[in-house]
Amino acid sequence: MTDYYLAEGFALGELARSNSSRPLLAWAADIAARAEPESIYRHKEGRKTLRFEYRGKPYFLKLHTGIGWLEVIKNLLQLRLPVVSASNEYRAVLALQRAGAYTLTIAAYARQGWSPAATRSMIVTSELVGTVSLEDYCANWATQPPAQGVRMRLISAVADSARRMHNSGINHRDFYLCHFHLDEYSLQEPELRCYLIDLHRAQIREETPTRWRVKDLAGLYFSAMNCGLTRRDLLRFLRHYHDGGLRGALLRDRRLWPRVERQARKLYLKAHGVEPPAAGAALAAE
Repeated sequence: MTDYYLAEGFALGELARSNSSRPLLAWAADIAARAEPESIYRHKEGRKTLRFEYRGKPYFLKLHTGIGWLEVIKNLLQLRLPVVSASNEYRAVLALQRAGAYTLTIAAYARQGWSPAATRSMIVTSELVGTVSLEDYCANWATQPPAQGVRMRLISAVADSARRMHNSGINHRDFYLCHFHLDEYSLQEPELRCYLIDLHRAQIREETPTRWRVKDLAGLYFSAMNCGLTRRDLLRFLRHYHDGGLRGALLRDRRLWPRVERQARKLYLKAHGVEPPAAGAALAAE
C-alpha cells in the first residue's frame, strides 16, 4: 500500500512534485536521524516521536519503521490491536476535522508497505503553540477551583469533543485529560478551543461499539477524578455528550453511565490504591 499527503503550505521543494511516498519517508527518516536527543519525545516499539522546526515554525514528526512480527503477535496475544503505522492517526484526525472537533493540523503524511510488521509511515503535525494540557490546567481544581464560567465551558467543550468523536465512529483508546490541549486565550473569546491529540491508537468504524465508548469515557472520568468534580459537573457533561440532552442520557443511555463509573473507579483504585472521590454516584443517579 502506498499513501501520502502533503499540505499546500508545507511544500518541501521536489517532494511537493513527487508522485510517491518514498521521498517523504526518506525526508522524515533524515529529520529523525539528525534530531537532537532533547527534541525526541519517544523512541520505542518502532515509533520515533520528535519536535523539529521548518521555515521557522514548530512541528511534530512521528516516524513508524515497523514493529516486527514478534511485537504484532505479543499484542494480539494480549488482546490488543498493535499500532503498525501512522494511518490510524491520519484517518482519525481527518474524521474529527469533518465532525467539527478541534484537533491536530496535518502537514504531511506517507505510508508504504503491506506487511503489518514492516510498514513504513510518517505523519507531521503542526505544534499546538501556546496551549496547556487539561491535566495540568485542572491539576489544582480540587483546592483552587476555577471561576464557575470557566469550569462550565471546559466541561461542555470536552463533552462536545467526546460526542463528535464517538458519533463519527472513532474511539481514542487513550482518552485522558492530558490529551486535551487548551488554548488559554480562547477563554476570553466566544468559542473555546480545546484540541484533542495523540490519536495514534484510535480506531474508526461505522459506529463506535458501546464497550469502546465505555472504555474511552471511563478513562476520561478516571483522569478527572481528582479535579474536585461535583454532581452538577458530571450531569453537565452528560447533557452535552448525549444528543438527546440530559434526559436522553439518563433514560436512553441509563445503562451506559453506571458501566463508565464502575470502570473508572477500578482504574482509580488500581492507580492510586484507594477509592476515588464520591462524585461519581451522580452517573448512576436519577
